[in-house]
Amino acid sequence: MIATFGRKCSAMLLLLLIAVPATAADGAPEGHFDPRQTFAPLTLPQPVNRYRSGDGTPGPDYWQNRADYEIHANLDPATKILSADEIITYTNNSPNALPSLWVQLDQNIYRSDARARFSSGRPREKFTPGFELDSVAVERETRTRAADYIVDDTRMQIRLREPVAGHGGRVQLHIRYHYLIPGQFGGRTGWTKTPGGEIYDIAQWYPRMAVYDDLRGWDTLPYLGSEFYLEYGDFDYYVTVPWDMLVAGSGALQNADEVLTKTERTRLERARNSDKTVTIRAAKEVGDPGSRPVRTGTLTWHYRMDQTRDVAFSASRAFVWDAAAIRLPGRRRALAESFYPAESGGKDAWGRSTEYLKNAVESYSRRWFVFPYPTAVNVGGPVGGMEYPGLLFDSTRAKGRNLFWITAHEIGHTWFPMIVGTNERRYAWMDEGLNTFIDVYESQDFEHGVYGPKHDQEYAPGGGNPVEEIVPLLEDPAAPVIMSRPDAMPPKYGHPVSYFKTALGMVLLREQILGHKRFDWAFRKFIRDWAYRHPSPSDFFRTMDSAAGEDLSWFWRGWFMHNWTLDLAAQKVAYVDGDPHKGATVTLANLDRLVMPCIVQVDFADGTRKRLRIPADAWIQKTSLTLKLASNQPVREVTIDPDHVIPDRDRSNNVIHMTPKR
Repeated sequence: MIATFGRKCSAMLLLLLIAVPATAADGAPEGHFDPRQTFAPLTLPQPVNRYRSGDGTPGPDYWQNRADYEIHANLDPATKILSADEIITYTNNSPNALPSLWVQLDQNIYRSDARARFSSGRPREKFTPGFELDSVAVERETRTRAADYIVDDTRMQIRLREPVAGHGGRVQLHIRYHYLIPGQFGGRTGWTKTPGGEIYDIAQWYPRMAVYDDLRGWDTLPYLGSEFYLEYGDFDYYVTVPWDMLVAGSGALQNADEVLTKTERTRLERARNSDKTVTIRAAKEVGDPGSRPVRTGTLTWHYRMDQTRDVAFSASRAFVWDAAAIRLPGRRRALAESFYPAESGGKDAWGRSTEYLKNAVESYSRRWFVFPYPTAVNVGGPVGGMEYPGLLFDSTRAKGRNLFWITAHEIGHTWFPMIVGTNERRYAWMDEGLNTFIDVYESQDFEHGVYGPKHDQEYAPGGGNPVEEIVPLLEDPAAPVIMSRPDAMPPKYGHPVSYFKTALGMVLLREQILGHKRFDWAFRKFIRDWAYRHPSPSDFFRTMDSAAGEDLSWFWRGWFMHNWTLDLAAQKVAYVDGDPHKGATVTLANLDRLVMPCIVQVDFADGTRKRLRIPADAWIQKTSLTLKLASNQPVREVTIDPDHVIPDRDRSNNVIHMTPKR
């Protein structure tokens, strides 16, 4: 997004005026705009009840279920098989007894008969057998029995002998499984070869509990390609790999004494107190047996991460490793780490990854909500941009501006959806769009904007003004609306709609509609209220309305629920009694369905200039507006939106050039 999004209305000179409603007899323009439609009362999709309040906060009876995991996994590079034993402790905090449980089996998306093969806009040509379940059992009151279950595509239903009681009932699932790790065709997970050895990016690697919530009960949308909706809990996981591999995982390493050398542990401790990047394992040490604590067999890496919805890890013998301290508000600290192959290093590439990561986490923590996890890890591997709690998969080929952007964006997902646990499978905009919005400002801030402004590289690679780049999307009759289910969006619209239209909408809301103070207060409140919870779109809309003190129904309707366009027009300038010394009137019109606050700039013949801010409410009863200017100078020019900060689809009618009177 461009730097002009940062302009403040408070810096503008206001022009004294009288707004005179224009009637049909005044020559009201023909067009699509109907105030009764744009400003009609808005019924939001999710209702207010005891679980979700009218001000957008969790209600007095809000509840949420919980899933805690213990996983013991083994990665065999020779066979490309990951095998594991998993224990899920599931707590049912809902008021309902649950006669069955639903579990997500994401690896089944790689099967030849997967639904995604037929529904995706990018058909897969390579396959794996998916999850192969060796055993599934249910433990209740110390008794463990084989489970009665069915597998359907990427879901498994476990049918219980006795329901799990509501209000805190618990059950444990014991699942033993294995699967063939997909190659680079895996997309969000896979492995690839490098000169120093193979790199394995391991994600969606264990059966995961589906969410049971107050909105739908079990949310069992299959995994067709859109991302995730997961319960929170604590994760204790162990990964066994050959002795010469490093494992970078979500959370805090619990057994550094067993898997790191004394030298590496010393360097790591130094990094925890250093603002400069510290090398933990150098490029020259890759392949050196002395850089590992043993020289044969296997090592088991033990990680723990609390209050999270997922974990992922990467493993390789090719990794260079560096780290630095992250300084957080309240004198708290975390650790920024980067793992990447030696050939990806250098000051113009992955050698700056930790610096980028550290800066982004510190910036987001100051602006919005403090980073809650002990580590933030960036991994250079086969996956070219994917986020998991506290851990990112980015391409080994990324460098410069692109490495900065992908790092800032993927770690931004810590806030959306890792802290604010949105339903990505139904509402991609709530994680991708809100995250793109916050990393717009990171691009502006880092080293005074050296890598800014940020643009949609897929839809508008030219790097122009984003508010003008978005207009063709709004006018595209095939473009889906922001609220569309992401699996139903053709691939060409995913980024423009879910990422950038949402982000631009939030920038407009902050810069043009509410202003920084009101917006920031409301947005931070939304994050605090819904941290580690599951907000719906309606909860977000209600929070912003209530906390910012503004009925934004017109904005949610036009920008999020429709692809309405904006066309403001400057139609006429007339002098009072034909005499410019007695003042003038300016007639403006709204020709299309969207409304937006705007600036009207008046340039006078003597070289002076004044600006007037017209609020969105100016159009609540009418389609045209007449402004009376208190002036004694001839008007040279009238311009609507002179800074091009709102997405007006036709700028040819934004300017009136006056011929000076002689």
